[in-house]
Amino acid sequence: MRKHAMNRREFLTAVGAGAAALAAGRLLCGAEAGSKPDRPNVVLCMADDQGWGDVGYNDKARERYKGIKTPVLDAMAGAGVRFDRFYAAQCVCSPTRGSVLTGRHPNRYGCYIYGKPLRTEEMTVAQALKPLGYATGHFGKWHLNGVSGQGKLIPASDPLHPGRFGFDEWFSTSNYYEKDWRFSHNGETVETTGDGSDAIMAQALKFMAGAKAAGKPFLAVVWFGSPHVPHRATDEYKAVCGGDDYAGEIYGIDHSMGMLREALRKMGIAENTLVWYTSDNGAHKRGCKGGLRGGKSTIFEGGLRVPAIIEWPGRVKKPFATDSPAVTSDIYPTILDIVGHTVPGQVKPIDGISLLPLIDGKATSRPRPIGFVWGGKNSKRTQAAWTGTRYKLLKTAQGKYELYDLIEDMGESRNIAADKPDVVARMKSELEAWLTSVAASDRGADY
Repeated sequence: MRKHAMNRREFLTAVGAGAAALAAGRLLCGAEAGSKPDRPNVVLCMADDQGWGDVGYNDKARERYKGIKTPVLDAMAGAGVRFDRFYAAQCVCSPTRGSVLTGRHPNRYGCYIYGKPLRTEEMTVAQALKPLGYATGHFGKWHLNGVSGQGKLIPASDPLHPGRFGFDEWFSTSNYYEKDWRFSHNGETVETTGDGSDAIMAQALKFMAGAKAAGKPFLAVVWFGSPHVPHRATDEYKAVCGGDDYAGEIYGIDHSMGMLREALRKMGIAENTLVWYTSDNGAHKRGCKGGLRGGKSTIFEGGLRVPAIIEWPGRVKKPFATDSPAVTSDIYPTILDIVGHTVPGQVKPIDGISLLPLIDGKATSRPRPIGFVWGGKNSKRTQAAWTGTRYKLLKTAQGKYELYDLIEDMGESRNIAADKPDVVARMKSELEAWLTSVAASDRGADY
């Protein structure tokens, strides 16, 4: 077992080594130093149970959790693309995390609920980018290997560890984690001290510096374990937030995002690095839904709508906020569109769409609604939703249909199905066709 505790000076030293390599004339992102790099670095960050209202920048939230301090996320939201209607593909963790990697709704690969594994037949973003010369790394919560409970070590013998899905390096644990945690570094146990978010970010920064020094673009997937229960912030971060553990854990995430921003700038690669931040589902218990209905484990807005930001200084020159609906399943096709890559043998259908036109200011609305289904093929409580720019059709566990106007009623307090029969009929037909497709995928029709 190795012990690991990297402080601020150590991680800046590590990333500084990468900057020195660049100064010596080594390659940056596959291009000669000083030339325009062909492909961007990608950093995908995800919180665990952070609610839509659990960020300081969200001026649309009707209430906020007391003590929340997110100065770094606030700065990112003011410097990049701020999504005010971004959705997790599922209202719990494992399914959503799989959607980030595949671009597909979780039920297509049988991941109906937390703790269910990702099928090896699926194509992940790490596997898609490796042939293009990308270094790939996963850091933090994995939860796609079928292991439930709090974060456990992932042995090299685990057939579903991150390396099996295209990650060159992994510093991971099976599920959520707190401070002073143990992680598996490519199967070897590493014991860390201090805030868990800082620990995984420090390791991720070593990976980024190494990839940069080697002249390779990188994909870094950084998945936090906070603010998931039981909420055990460090004394330092807890004190910053008035003695509150929940807020202290979110501040820990924010602090680690500050580490990332500073390191990317120190390495000289911030301009050509896309950083995407979001959460795996809506607020749970102590979190803030910001006036939305429901929460984690529901497909009301409070369970699905989450914070989301893209910061990419080299491409997003003029910051903006958007109300256009987007979802975690969009991440995969967006990245492939950015790098101009078509994957041979791509598993289809892909539920997400490329958001590159939106990022570039060439689109302002989503061309088709987003589908959600909560419950597996044998569940008696299956619910579904079809969410468009204005209307959301909800199919209840009893098979009834409700319609909500999310522009006028984001809290989903008024069912207007009886007033809009034509809208219900159209959206119902679209939803049922999509559900039929998802069920076929679940049976293995896509492989």
